[in-house]
Amino acid sequence: MLILLPGPAKGLYFYLYLILDIFSRDIVGWEVWLEESAEHASQLIRRAVMAQNITQKEGPLVLHSDNGSPMKGSSMLETLYQLGITPSRSRPRVSNDNPYSESIFRTCKYRPSYPIGGFATLNEARLWVKEFVHWYNYNHHHSGIKFLTPHQRHSGQGEEILKKRHLLYEAAKARHPERWTRHTRNWTLPNEVWLNPEKTQMEDHIESKTDAS
Repeated sequence: MLILLPGPAKGLYFYLYLILDIFSRDIVGWEVWLEESAEHASQLIRRAVMAQNITQKEGPLVLHSDNGSPMKGSSMLETLYQLGITPSRSRPRVSNDNPYSESIFRTCKYRPSYPIGGFATLNEARLWVKEFVHWYNYNHHHSGIKFLTPHQRHSGQGEEILKKRHLLYEAAKARHPERWTRHTRNWTLPNEVWLNPEKTQMEDHIESKTDAS
């Protein structure tokens, strides 16, 4: 995704290129540049794939993005083709087509340290984003993944952590059963995450939750 960061004057921006794993909500790659271009996006994709040790043998990958020109550039498409990544884009004239990007965009802009007056220099913007990414991945307990940090979910620690939380809640219920009228909190997470699930998938998910309750 591409996020515009305010620059030192009105109408001037720095461009934050950011890759989010929607399964874990982990930021797996980012860079800040003075302009938007397919070349910058291509470089970031390659670095992220190398950093995550991703190979084509691990299964198909899909990169979802908006309809901006950098994501449609020939160098970007060629990079995706070489890496075995399938491009996916938001639907035209649908402003909230990607709730995951909308969520992190809001989280970024509402950080207390976000400079209302804009970033004075490119280096200042990069330093701020570096601190934000570290906080987001390692300290931010995300409500969308049962208050795990994205790093905990991404690194495979989440299942064990949520299991311990479940046991803790069950122990609390055993000590004070009068505080619960039904079950304790559900600490499970789905094994699959969909960007825009089809209607039939949503109905099946709702029915499975109904049957389980």
